[in-house]
Amino acid sequence: MHIHILGICGTFMGGVAALAREAGHRVTGCDAGVYPPMSDQLRALGIELIEGFGADQMALAPDMFVVGNVVSRARLADGTPKFPLMEAILDAGAAYTSGPQWLAEHVLQGRHVLAVAGTHGKTTTTSMLAWVLERTGHAPGFLVGGVPLDFGVSARLGGGPSAAPGRPKPASAPSGGSEDTPVPSVGAPFVIEADEYDTAFFDKRSKFVHYRPRTAILNNLEFDHADIFDDLAAIERQFHHLVRTVPASGRVVVNATEESLRRVLAQGCWSAVAGFGEGAEWQAEGAHDAFDVLRSGRKVGHVAWTLSGRHNQMNALAAIAAAEHLGVAPAEAAAALGSFHNVRRRMELRGTVERTGGAITVYDDFAHHPTAIRTTLDGLRRQLDGQGRQRERILAVFEPRSNTMKLGTMAAQLPWSLEAADLSFCHSGGLGWDAAAALAPMGERARVVDAIEPLVTQVASAAQPGDHIVCMSNGGFGGVHDKLLAALRAGR
Repeated sequence: MHIHILGICGTFMGGVAALAREAGHRVTGCDAGVYPPMSDQLRALGIELIEGFGADQMALAPDMFVVGNVVSRARLADGTPKFPLMEAILDAGAAYTSGPQWLAEHVLQGRHVLAVAGTHGKTTTTSMLAWVLERTGHAPGFLVGGVPLDFGVSARLGGGPSAAPGRPKPASAPSGGSEDTPVPSVGAPFVIEADEYDTAFFDKRSKFVHYRPRTAILNNLEFDHADIFDDLAAIERQFHHLVRTVPASGRVVVNATEESLRRVLAQGCWSAVAGFGEGAEWQAEGAHDAFDVLRSGRKVGHVAWTLSGRHNQMNALAAIAAAEHLGVAPAEAAAALGSFHNVRRRMELRGTVERTGGAITVYDDFAHHPTAIRTTLDGLRRQLDGQGRQRERILAVFEPRSNTMKLGTMAAQLPWSLEAADLSFCHSGGLGWDAAAALAPMGERARVVDAIEPLVTQVASAAQPGDHIVCMSNGGFGGVHDKLLAALRAGR
């Protein structure tokens, strides 16, 4: 089959392209401003990339056009279509589908799908779960919205062993099952990051309803994506649609500390539920970098790793509980996590600059929602304070780039999210709301700059020996990390 992917350089659609190519299909694709790193990865796979969405691409005559959710029926100021290729597809009556639908029909069918959903931590938890299954011999397929450092790629087909027919499933079953319920014979495992964002302009359901998981993780749930959801209740309904697709022999692994997820399950659940977090079946006891895993109050494993923060501790519990549904002993899963190296752009060290009195360290992180920003900074603060050294400063450098943040919906939460930082620098370019007013409660601890170059200059000037600079964005952030390191090395 020849498929042509519209919006191929997005993380998800690029992953679909890689899986299709690995499966033997001919793959081509287009995007606006074909950009790395995805463009480099795809070209390395022999995938032809075309700049823009011109109608002349109809001449490729693929068997199927696969449409990313970047595509719309929008028109430019002069009345011409923003995506002329899509208009040509519709006019010609050509075959088209969405990325999630194509994935469901051509990759996920017949697999044991383990889907990881949640407002925060999807990419990290998906990567953890894939790594646990890899280290325990399951050779999983996966599609991650980032690049796990342990794999070096964001997607692969995998092809590990099927679950053994009749193997006892050591699962809690509050909905009526028992721990002796056998695992049905299902296909090889596939771990997927399950996004609640909409599927395509012609399919407004959340992407994850296409995946039909046998094991579903509900990591957390807050209001986000203000561009497509009116309120939290609207997102809760989508999460319940996901729960509806899990079979009775499946498992829903849920963060028991989240009131929003309790409301989701209260709408109906037909599968075994495994709760994690304080007061739940699966709990952690100990420091964030070395803790025991408890199940129903009994120690079943120990995790010792280099990651920090309670959020990663919770992510680990979710991954261990999900892997156990596939037959992985919790002790084995916990041991596997000891060699987990996280994901690119999750507190990724970008460089250090030596100074008398201590090095200045620069990190890159994907945090863009206020809760994620707070969690990232709080995790670093706890890690630094736990080392027993003289207190080291944290400088937060961020841009409100997501659709939700651009709308200003959560602007009032920014001072709260930045509490762990000693100084905060906001890149306000392109915002339609007053970032300075939103950050005014922080006083001199917050600075607002509307362009990258002066932002770099201000951060470099403020940096002191021993500082930790955390750059946070869900985009490229104008290459701020390398520019900042260069400025620091130049002594500016």
